[in-house]
Amino acid sequence: MPEIGQIIAATRAYSCLDCGKCTVACPISRYDPDYSPRMVVYNATYGHEAELLRNDQLWSCLTCSRCEERCQSGVRYTELIKLLRTEAHGLGETGQCTHGGALQSLMHIMTAAHLNQNRLGWVDKSLKTATEAETLYFVGCQPYFDVLFSDIGVKTLGIARGAVKLLNHLGIVPALLPNERCCGHDLLWAGDTEHFVKLAEHNLKEISSAKAKQVVTTCPECYLTLKVEYPRYFGSLDFEVVHMSQLLAAKVADGELKFRRSAKKVTYHDPCRLGRFSGIYNEPRAIIDAIPGVELVEMPQSRTSALCCGTQAWMNCGTVNKQIQSERLREASATGADVLLTFCPKCQIHFRCAMHDNRLGEELEIEIEDVTSFATKALTG
Repeated sequence: MPEIGQIIAATRAYSCLDCGKCTVACPISRYDPDYSPRMVVYNATYGHEAELLRNDQLWSCLTCSRCEERCQSGVRYTELIKLLRTEAHGLGETGQCTHGGALQSLMHIMTAAHLNQNRLGWVDKSLKTATEAETLYFVGCQPYFDVLFSDIGVKTLGIARGAVKLLNHLGIVPALLPNERCCGHDLLWAGDTEHFVKLAEHNLKEISSAKAKQVVTTCPECYLTLKVEYPRYFGSLDFEVVHMSQLLAAKVADGELKFRRSAKKVTYHDPCRLGRFSGIYNEPRAIIDAIPGVELVEMPQSRTSALCCGTQAWMNCGTVNKQIQSERLREASATGADVLLTFCPKCQIHFRCAMHDNRLGEELEIEIEDVTSFATKALTG
């Protein structure tokens, strides 16, 4: 575990000019004046780390990276938060678990060496899959989301089925892992590196056994974790990690993927892990634009300035987070769009959760769909 001084150096926190642009850009600070990224950096660099590591505000950060888009000094604030949380976790500190801690319990259960899961019960006879293949589809936790969030109408398995259907349409029969585990993203960002490593080790072994050379994900968090964090902990990988948006956009550009007409007016929400963290902005829009009859209307806060879905790592979803979600949903509704599209199952869950809160108002209501599912419905042939 690195020392605080090493963390500060690695994240360029010493380069902070104390200008406060990070705090101005921060969605949490907008609704909670007591929270300030600038003060977190100040406390870390001026020897107040003991107080900082015990402070609940360490877990309030959305790790959305909006502040880093504004920072002129190159301070890696989200990495600073992640590493400080690791230190705090070692002291027994943690954020406030949402949904009764069910997701945290599930992730810890999945670290067990011997675990029987019904992970592929969603695969119907119309889908062609394999146990070994050059291309592997990493499903993520979607088989569990539909059960845990059935009360708010979550159907993320439609994304998984759509992904396989799209791959099949392109002549790809993907491998699926019957014993796949959570990628570990949320445990890592909650400071629990021990259990993150256990999940990662298991997944790497399973991917290797499937002889995959390309791993495709529909979840941006899985994409970022496999592509960036796994190599950081285990060295270079012997497979390529690709997000579904990248694969589909490339096929659209090559003329291999065409869609039938769909008269819809849509707006698109950039997930933080796909956009600011991975720089994938154009690919989702290229897919949407390739569907004849679809009109894409951008929200004022889009691309690098896109507003976060309001919560992270299944922690700290309170009044402030609901206000952020409400702001984003109102922004989407104001475009006049029929559908709010995104490329993240968890963004969809968080927005649906906000819409089911009667206290937030009916004006938040808007149809939400993943681009994968939306594109699948528009397939030709």
